[in-house]
Amino acid sequence: MQDAFRRKIDYLRISITDKCNLRCIYCMPEEGIPLKPHEEILRFEEILRLVKIAAGLGISKIRLTGGEPLVRRGVVSLIRDLTRIPGITDVSLTTNGLLLTKMGPDLKRAGLKRLNISLDTLEPEKYRSITRGGSLKQVWEGIETALDLSFCPVKINTVVMRGINDDEILDFVRLTYLYPLHIRFIECMPIGEADGWARQHLVPQAEIKARVEEGFKLELKAETGILGSGPASYYHLSGALGSVGFISPLSVHFCPACNRLRLTADGKLRPCLNSQRELDLKGPLREGANDEKLREIFLEAVRKKPQGHLMNETDWNQPRMMYQIGG
Repeated sequence: MQDAFRRKIDYLRISITDKCNLRCIYCMPEEGIPLKPHEEILRFEEILRLVKIAAGLGISKIRLTGGEPLVRRGVVSLIRDLTRIPGITDVSLTTNGLLLTKMGPDLKRAGLKRLNISLDTLEPEKYRSITRGGSLKQVWEGIETALDLSFCPVKINTVVMRGINDDEILDFVRLTYLYPLHIRFIECMPIGEADGWARQHLVPQAEIKARVEEGFKLELKAETGILGSGPASYYHLSGALGSVGFISPLSVHFCPACNRLRLTADGKLRPCLNSQRELDLKGPLREGANDEKLREIFLEAVRKKPQGHLMNETDWNQPRMMYQIGG
């Protein structure tokens, strides 16, 4: 599939739940969220049918997200089934890492090869504060499990927040000399309830990169395919086991290279993370639509994919939260 701006669309991110076992300050309200009724969430057999249709249109990469995808019962079986769909060449998962020690071996046996793990601080008390109760020790044990099981690559997603964790940038870079980890520094995105808060705590990519270069020499890394096809620009550090990447949705638009669609847990297909446009797949699916009808909805989403997001606009508003869209 190719959109109106000649971007090849071959990547589908699927949120399988709006539930999460953390309450991160830039994502969820402290009191939690009103969860959608079980019947409003796509069943796994429905997800598999939609992925088979998408694969027939050229989708080859799948990433499972949430909420926290590992809290949904049966996720291991879903991964096993996804890896068996003809045309799907890459199945990956984004997680906060809390359940990796327990579930890592089963995920590996199911065919999962790649992991993105969210980690915003290396200080236990600060982690507890940012996540409102999470255990850094538990996450780090999950990271070690992922490395022991030879998941590759293991990427660490670090949202940089001014006055909160921007003093740890070099500490994260040092991890790449100790472990084969790929650290990705991400600008804080103004989505949903976090809109004003995120703008106040934004650290632009240029500033993050400049701080890294105060202690390390960065060399632009040639794309090898192992690091995926997302929006990050990667850099090598001499002697390091891993790499450093930057994801800059605000200060350096990644939209020209966007190759993805997003499927929400409640069955909406979104052409863009930061757009109010979404097309209903669940309704037609449950009303008995044939594959051709569902295929046309995918094609319509590609046709409606905007040239770029509107997060930099002062009057921009995203009614959905990140945990509802799929992080």
